[in-house]
Amino acid sequence: MGTMRRIALALAIIGALNWGVAGFFRFDVVAQLAGGSAEPIARPIYILIGISGLINLGLLFDERRDREKVEHRTPKPEI
Repeated sequence: MGTMRRIALALAIIGALNWGVAGFFRFDVVAQLAGGSAEPIARPIYILIGISGLINLGLLFDERRDREKVEHRTPKPEI
C-alpha cells in the first residue's frame, strides 16, 4: 500500500469516527475544530475526507486483483 493510500485510509477512518461521534453524541468534531460546519475551513476538510473515501474504494478490489495475479502466474499442471 502506497503512502497516498495510507493517508487516504487514515482520513477515511477519521471521517468515519467523526460520523460515529456525530451519530452517538450529536457532536461534529471537524465542525468544532473548524469553528462550525459552515466555516470556509471546514469545507475543504470534508472534501478531503470524501475524496479519501473514494480513493479507498479501490481497496475493495485489491484482494481480487491480487488473486488474479497469482492465478495468472501459477502454471497449470500438464495432464
